[in-house]
Amino acid sequence: MNPFNSLLQMMKTLHTEDDCRQYLEDMRWGGEPVCPHCGSISKYHYKLTKNGKFEGLYKCKDCRKRFAVRIGTMFEDSNLPLEKWFYAIYIFLSHKKGISSVQLAKDIEVTQKTAWFMLQRIRKNMKDDDANFDDMTQADETYVGGKSRSFGNGTQGRSLKEKTPVFGMVSGGKVYAQVVPNAKAETLLPIIDERVKKGSTVITDGLSSYNKLSDNYIHKVIPHSEKIYCVDGFHTNSIEGFWSHIKRGILGIYHMVSKKHLPKYCKEFVFRYNTRDISDGLRFNLFLQGVTERMYYGELLMKPEWTWESN
Repeated sequence: MNPFNSLLQMMKTLHTEDDCRQYLEDMRWGGEPVCPHCGSISKYHYKLTKNGKFEGLYKCKDCRKRFAVRIGTMFEDSNLPLEKWFYAIYIFLSHKKGISSVQLAKDIEVTQKTAWFMLQRIRKNMKDDDANFDDMTQADETYVGGKSRSFGNGTQGRSLKEKTPVFGMVSGGKVYAQVVPNAKAETLLPIIDERVKKGSTVITDGLSSYNKLSDNYIHKVIPHSEKIYCVDGFHTNSIEGFWSHIKRGILGIYHMVSKKHLPKYCKEFVFRYNTRDISDGLRFNLFLQGVTERMYYGELLMKPEWTWESN
């Protein structure tokens, strides 16, 4: 199915629940419904009708269980119509720096609390974990957070009193980033080992945590502390540009992000960066093909799996 050229075109095409359901089926199943209970793929699953009308409820021809396209997706158990979900997703994905829950609530006529929860569900389903690098890779860490205004006791640089460490890598136009508890070698090196092919060139600043990279990689060090930002053509400008993108987005749109929710915002900006060269309509379709992560409101109240440590 061809991607939409604009939000207006999408609204004219998908203006009923049935239109949205069929579109989601096309994106997820490609014409052959998949039973979420047993995994059976077939265009011959039974279509169940209500008052003579088919409304998207199927019965698996193999396990005989009922299912619909919402099951196993972020839309399961949501009382909101798919129409509002689709509008929210398209609007959110088409804004280069995101959109606030206050603005989204006005745009689709829901409460701000509902809009905030919708945005958190959307962020959770943004794919950010498929980046693996086997070329020249820039790696860097940054610290995201505010500055205390209390009597001049502000935190700057790499203090973790209010700032949260984030580690990232860029190679071949793709980025990967994740929130980390600290910037120690035992935290950062396993991430690099998992995602960067051994023997590749890895470019970093002079942080001592990277010292042992030369055991498995060609390690190029850019000594920023000496005001040197390029050595023999090697630099970390791309990953630093990505950090600026995240910080501008948080400051300009969201104003403030808690440590607990920062991982989801990282997913958002990674997805935006990695899909920056495709159209809004294609980005919308790509997103709908992977909406398999459910989220409950209680998850947003849970504490992080670990706490942030001092370096």
